Amino acid sequence: MTALPAAALLVPTAAHAQSPTTPAPTTPAPAPVQTKLTLVTEKARTGEVLKGTKWRALAVTDQFVAGTKVRVSYTAGKRRVSKLITLKQQKDGEKGYVRMALPSKVAKSSRVVVRASIPNNMPIVAVIAKTRVVRQATPNVSPGERGLAVRMLQDMLAKKAYVIGKKGVYDARTQRAVLAFRKVLRMDATTQANSAVFRRLVAGKGTFHLKFPKHGRHVEGDIERRVLVLADKGKAIRIYHTSPGKPSTPTIRGSFRVYMKDPGTNAKGMYKSSYFIRGYAVHGYPSVPAGYSASHGCFRVPMSDAVNIYNFMTPGMPVDTY
Repeated sequence: MTALPAAALLVPTAAHAQSPTTPAPTTPAPAPVQTKLTLVTEKARTGEVLKGTKWRALAVTDQFVAGTKVRVSYTAGKRRVSKLITLKQQKDGEKGYVRMALPSKVAKSSRVVVRASIPNNMPIVAVIAKTRVVRQATPNVSPGERGLAVRMLQDMLAKKAYVIGKKGVYDARTQRAVLAFRKVLRMDATTQANSAVFRRLVAGKGTFHLKFPKHGRHVEGDIERRVLVLADKGKAIRIYHTSPGKPSTPTIRGSFRVYMKDPGTNAKGMYKSSYFIRGYAVHGYPSVPAGYSASHGCFRVPMSDAVNIYNFMTPGMPVDTY
């Protein structure tokens, strides 16, 4: 047996020459970002819209984090439409947002519940936005009807200076407001508040443009369209249905001033008369036809509107007829 050199005895074997393996350090996953989620219903912010209006849900986060998805859902009765939508970054800020249009499946529903949430396992901590409820009204009302559609109709008419009646009721005065609105737009002279009326109101139509805006507090009688307008500070403040002179006894045209007032009812049935030249006056009368001119030259107004108009027309006030 040959003896090994002394140096060889000092060399470790391969098994003992390697150092113990050290595991590579791992980077912990970043904690999800804390943020708020806000839900609004665009074009339905008040929670009330007309059926057919194209509104949508908008969910906004305080911070944008790439890769985040937001779940948006619409529920109407048993119908539910839900989508998981990738968050986008606003162009002018650090916020994130998603939008979802109203699905056709629930577009005709009367009550729609909208929800938005960030689910688990997202770069943003799971959060639920405040639920929104939108009520959708049919754009068509009948005499005596009550409810949401009537209130919306009245609100839009009032903003255009048409004189409405009892809130939430399609009563006689509100019907006359629709009649006046239709006549201003040269539509059929009826009190029918159908989808054509609602569409025009939603589009902002029906504004009465004064011919004499510099006359201050005054009255304008539009003979052609058969409406009487009380005006102040360059704009119409009340618009009424009226019936001016028929073709055989036309209403005089020009600029005049109130020179006499009669608070009672005269022998001709004229009630609360404000005279602006000779026998021509603005007065209440039992018959005020919707679709044609019928007076002997005066501006007839419904008896229930006569008091307010009479109180507005003070002696010396300008009256412009055309």
